[in-house]
Amino acid sequence: MKEIENLETERTIMRKLTTEDAKDFYSLNLDEEVLKYTGDKPFENIQASIDFLTNYDQYEKYGVGRLAVIDKTTLKFLGWCGLKYSQNKNEYDIGFRFHRNYWNKGYATETSKKCLDFGFTELGIEKVIGRAMKENIGSIKVLEKIGMTYKENFDFEGREGVIYEITKNK
Repeated sequence: MKEIENLETERTIMRKLTTEDAKDFYSLNLDEEVLKYTGDKPFENIQASIDFLTNYDQYEKYGVGRLAVIDKTTLKFLGWCGLKYSQNKNEYDIGFRFHRNYWNKGYATETSKKCLDFGFTELGIEKVIGRAMKENIGSIKVLEKIGMTYKENFDFEGREGVIYEITKNK
């Protein structure tokens, strides 16, 4: 399988996350609004962020992974976006998380489209799903904008969630 590489959109460069991103990764996960619909907890400290990034093995194991999203003009870390493979479910999912000051500016849609395109054309992935809490209207809008369609509801850690999907031929 071909491994994910740097991807570019009109406004961003997406690259593999590294321990150099630990401070930005840590601060992204400190924002309660950013984590509100994720089920994730903030890192306890920057070292926990470093540890997570050091042990992140999606790139090596599956050739995909969440990618740092960097603004081409300012070179600032905006957040992350990318595909993830879940072996226990045998599925790829699209995910994204951005600092709040970059919400509603089209970054999630722009970068998600690029990741889907790369997954379908370069990696030969056949289907990608997207999960969101039902009340997370912003993320659901992104999933719809990138061409995903509603599949079913599911239990998102005790809350109501939705699953969207898109297949290669769509």
